[in-house]
Amino acid sequence: MTQPDFVQAAAEATEPSRFGIVASCIVAGAILSAADAQVRNPVLEAIADDAVSAVDLPVSDVLAAAPASFEFVAITIGRNDTLDQLFRGLQLKLSGLAELRSLPDVRKSLDMIRPGDVIQLTHLDGEIKSLTRRIDETATLSVTRPDGVFSASIVENPLETGEHMLHGSIASSLYDAVNLAGGTNRLAVELAHVFQYDIDFVNQAQPGDSFIVAYEQQFQDGEFVRDGDILAAEFVNSGKTYRAVRYVGPNGKADYYTPDGRPVRKAFLRYPVDYARISSGFSSARRHPVLNRVRAHKGIDFAAPTGTPIKAAGAGRITSRGRNGGYGNAVVLAHKNGITTLYGHMSRFAKGQQVGDYVTQGQVIGYVGMTGLASGPHVHYEYRVNGVYKNPARVTVPKADPIPESLMADFKAQTEPLLARLDAPALPAVQVASATPAPTSTHAGR
Repeated sequence: MTQPDFVQAAAEATEPSRFGIVASCIVAGAILSAADAQVRNPVLEAIADDAVSAVDLPVSDVLAAAPASFEFVAITIGRNDTLDQLFRGLQLKLSGLAELRSLPDVRKSLDMIRPGDVIQLTHLDGEIKSLTRRIDETATLSVTRPDGVFSASIVENPLETGEHMLHGSIASSLYDAVNLAGGTNRLAVELAHVFQYDIDFVNQAQPGDSFIVAYEQQFQDGEFVRDGDILAAEFVNSGKTYRAVRYVGPNGKADYYTPDGRPVRKAFLRYPVDYARISSGFSSARRHPVLNRVRAHKGIDFAAPTGTPIKAAGAGRITSRGRNGGYGNAVVLAHKNGITTLYGHMSRFAKGQQVGDYVTQGQVIGYVGMTGLASGPHVHYEYRVNGVYKNPARVTVPKADPIPESLMADFKAQTEPLLARLDAPALPAVQVASATPAPTSTHAGR
């Protein structure tokens, strides 16, 4: 499976223009039906009552039937726009804006605008009568002025959470199998994250491997919004079964554990980049692709597109950060027990870090590139113990401490019902994804 299998496509944002993006400035009766998904506003509803059949009439008839001076405006915020500028451009009274901002808890909700945000309002000859704007995913600011005095409230529309089961078999990749079984890209990524310490889903996932996952789904007004947390999961890789279950401790921190209470998380990540492909392994004699001579390759190369984030394999302190001969731009981290790791050929370093800084496991320290002696974009990863090079793919990583005995009763109470869902009999069969050829090109460096 190639890296793009797990890269979630970002929605392409269309940058709004300035005042030209005012979406509409027409009488309320002509557009209220189209805005039904927005939070209901008493003033808007009153106007709608005067245009009951507006949606069935020609626009000319609607305009003739509605109050000519009572207008509804939907404003889409553009880059660098301010409310003062927008109010002036629409010839709305700034005194109304000042009064709105004076209301308790309203100013922050009103002024925190971002490109693409939509503010809906009604006005009478420039005097604001009502205003609504979505603050975040579950809250909307609603302001009305029924008796000449503003009244504001935050309308909550919380997400609803349900649980779902999914299972499937792999023919070519985890990504394909999850999608074919009815899951999403996000679920595939999260499932890989849960088992990333034990399974290499790019290089080790085999046809016939299978998974079962119990996870949350979030809805709003009956519509699917996104997948939530994985609650419990099983993955069978080359005949070996791995299980993980989510446990929330008394401190509120959630993590994944094996059924016997050991953390799934290890002291070191298997790979410093997500879903990369091994382009050159650890070897005592390898022909260097740039120098064209045989010499030891004391690390593993992971091919990935330029700019792919490189993560600290384990928590540690930065001891070297800069140009380092054939390694190009490289970072060296010092960890506990005499362990050091090196990350080479970076295109650039993560911002805000310097020698001496402490980084946590999984924290981004740089980005894939091909600086130094490299024939293609990749990261060269080395693992040393007291200065001795070790094969990162074969090194034995110490197991983390299990759940304390004092928490085992709580752990079992929370997790046993979740794990039981993975044992549900007679799960319906699902199709498997058809195989696709794996990439054959390689990039290797130091």
